[in-house]
Amino acid sequence: MAKYIQANTDGRLHDASEPAVSPLNRGFLYGDAVYEVWRTYDGTLFAFGEHLERLRRSAAALHMTVPFDESVLLTEIRRATSAFFEQAKEKKDLYIRLQLSRGAGAIGLDTGLADKPSYTILVQHLKEPSPEALKKGITLALAKSLHRNHPQTLNPAWKTGNYLNNILCLREARSKGADDVVMTNLDGAVTEAATMNLFFVNGKEILTPPASAGILEGITRRILLDEFAKNWDYELREEAVLPSQLGDFSECFVSSTTRDITPVASIDKITYKVGSKTVGAKVKSIFLKHVKEYCDRNPELRIF
Repeated sequence: MAKYIQANTDGRLHDASEPAVSPLNRGFLYGDAVYEVWRTYDGTLFAFGEHLERLRRSAAALHMTVPFDESVLLTEIRRATSAFFEQAKEKKDLYIRLQLSRGAGAIGLDTGLADKPSYTILVQHLKEPSPEALKKGITLALAKSLHRNHPQTLNPAWKTGNYLNNILCLREARSKGADDVVMTNLDGAVTEAATMNLFFVNGKEILTPPASAGILEGITRRILLDEFAKNWDYELREEAVLPSQLGDFSECFVSSTTRDITPVASIDKITYKVGSKTVGAKVKSIFLKHVKEYCDRNPELRIF
């Protein structure tokens, strides 16, 4: 039996398996939507404002109206969370997804055909990386059949409902037996994984592809860049990375909201160090320290 997922569609609470969105919804028809994902740490909604601000940027890029403010959104997330726990019973950390579409209307690409914005909040238990993945690292494969969207086409910095680029690149990597993918841009430079940012370690340097390469600028990635600007032992900076350089690094790790920091064991045939003594493990400890401080500073974001 599938795990229970709670939905809140425009304020209506329901089982996510029940129909709720019109077949004329533009998010369904065209991917004309934006979204964000939050997670909780020990019941506290992490980086709430940062994710909401990125949602607003994505919506503005699509000339889309966000039909709620911060307080309304937080109220609706709390309502969905309470309803979820009535069904799921077990109180452990959550994955919370908000999707905002331009709405429904007559069939056609013209955005003027949309009636009004529509949102859905989805709540389920967080699926964290397995202990094995954290201990041994995940495997990645370089996508060769497709490249990442160019920022002057559909900008990867916009977190939209159109994920075919990522889906097809991930499919290629999975067909090779890898856990995830490394995508490159049209210039051949490394960008990101399907839903994660990439980091590479060379001595005291940690490199991550710049925004200009064509990436979604992750919230966790931004936190790490800010934290490592505080005179840590390692220098973290944005710098272009080519596939030909992948063998020059001793470690690789990925970051995302749901995975925080996860080690990478290999990219194709190139292997990297993993384990408790690595730079990646140190980065994870720095990040989790930031998480604890954030949660302590923001008790109002505790949702269970």
